[in-house]
Amino acid sequence: MTHVSSNAAPCALVVDDDGMVRMAAVDILEEAGFTTFAASSGDKALLVLEEHHACIVLLFTDVQMPGVHDGFALARMVARAYPHISIVVASGQAKPGPNDLPDGARFIGKPFSVDIVHHHLREVLPDEQKPEPLRDKNRA
Repeated sequence: MTHVSSNAAPCALVVDDDGMVRMAAVDILEEAGFTTFAASSGDKALLVLEEHHACIVLLFTDVQMPGVHDGFALARMVARAYPHISIVVASGQAKPGPNDLPDGARFIGKPFSVDIVHHHLREVLPDEQKPEPLRDKNRA
């Protein structure tokens, strides 16, 4: 079989209140081989996670969003409730403080590029959760 069907692709959840940034992040993750879900707030992300957490292996979230939960709070909640989900937090303004990020989470400054995101995904995701395009790339 030459390609992976979308059912076999790992899922990622992109959370950002800026529609343009959310679409760009979805494009980057889909290019990396993920099937993606998107949410515009931490509160909406929790609803998506309740329904789809079994297939989601990555949370890619902004920090500053409307609603009760910002990206740091969302990351901590996901780490506690769904320890199998790897977490990448991105922001152009906020920087993580000592207890903002859960263990193992990555922080990326905005604006981010495809190469930066893919580099962090290769580092944060366990091999068995990496979609095919992120596996063994640039390795001899």
